[in-house]
Amino acid sequence: MQLKKTSIKKALFAASCSLLAGNSVAKDWDFDAALMYYGESDRVQAIEGIFKANRTLKDDREFSSKLVVDSLTGASANGAVPQTSAQTFTTPSGNGQYTAGAGETPLDDSFLDTRVQVAAQWSQPLGEKYIVSTGANFSNEYDYQSAAFNSSIGRYLNNKNTTVSLGLSYAMDSVDAVGGRPVGLSTMVVDEGQFANAEAFQAAFDATRQSGGEDGKDTVDVVLGLTQVINRRWITQFNISLSEVDGYLTDPYKVVSQVDTSGLSVNQLYENRPGTRSKQAFFAQSKYHFEKSVWDISYRLTNDDWGIQSHTIESRYHFLLSNNRYIEPHVRFYQQSEADFYTPFLREGESLPEFASADYRIGKLNTYTLGVKYGKKLENGREYGVRLEYYSQAPQSVGVEPLGQLESLDLYPSLDAVILQFDYKF
Repeated sequence: MQLKKTSIKKALFAASCSLLAGNSVAKDWDFDAALMYYGESDRVQAIEGIFKANRTLKDDREFSSKLVVDSLTGASANGAVPQTSAQTFTTPSGNGQYTAGAGETPLDDSFLDTRVQVAAQWSQPLGEKYIVSTGANFSNEYDYQSAAFNSSIGRYLNNKNTTVSLGLSYAMDSVDAVGGRPVGLSTMVVDEGQFANAEAFQAAFDATRQSGGEDGKDTVDVVLGLTQVINRRWITQFNISLSEVDGYLTDPYKVVSQVDTSGLSVNQLYENRPGTRSKQAFFAQSKYHFEKSVWDISYRLTNDDWGIQSHTIESRYHFLLSNNRYIEPHVRFYQQSEADFYTPFLREGESLPEFASADYRIGKLNTYTLGVKYGKKLENGREYGVRLEYYSQAPQSVGVEPLGQLESLDLYPSLDAVILQFDYKF
């Protein structure tokens, strides 16, 4: 759902900035191409290509489009706890197995996917007091498809120093999980010689799957925004958003370990999440233009009925050097509380909860990003840039007492990644 937020923000910013630089004549196409590498240590590797095209027509009408193609490989944590001895798991398809060594975080190394995303956006003034924007976004992966549509309207006030807006978006996602959708909290079947033949294993595997392999979810977002030009150097923006999601929200590839009093994993249960999620967010951003630099700082607060609350602080400082060169340091800090149903493991002998997940992405965690971008503006409006960033993620303990052997193992492993991007505007 990235498109809806970007389009509303863009429409508001463009509307407010019309105070500073009006434009009523058509421009040629502007293009922006980028190639990004994202690499986690011993985990996911991704290469992403991005191509954007933008054209401003007469009377401040604007069309923009984007194509994104990315390829992901590597291994992802499946949610199971580590053990002092090797563990064997069944792949999501049921056609193979993989092993996690003693003391290692269990990683599913069958992870492989390619995603293609196409987006388009149109915005234009509506009379002298309004600006409207509408767009669509389509993406396709091996097991996931999404179609999203958005629309917003902005109203100029205070001699165009103030813009208020209302945005609405709707997304339809379809999930076709490899091997089918697991029955929530059913036990993973592992073939370790206890089945008479392949047919017997397949029957046991199929019993853990829901009927009707494909499922989906619907998302509705409403965003109320305010953009305020303070003076010719300073602009601020505030958004309040509400989001409602309904449908299949479980990750079909994650499990939760069930352990005995010694910390030994006796079962791997497929996770189960609620089928609805309500989310609220507040966003504030400020940009100030100094003589040779621009400071951009923002803050986001989110809260949902899963019990997750997050805080994000992000800042960029664009500093102009000689010969049309620039440097842009970037820092981002993110803090998140865990979902009500998050747990690193379940205890054998206790009643199973209705919902449970050991996915660190909805657990308690802190992350930070440090980076810098270097670029240069060339003739005829062309520009190139190189961005290098370091990302660190540190899951936090949620106060669940480790049992037996788990006391000596890392239940909340950290993750580090490097991001390298090259971009060129022409």
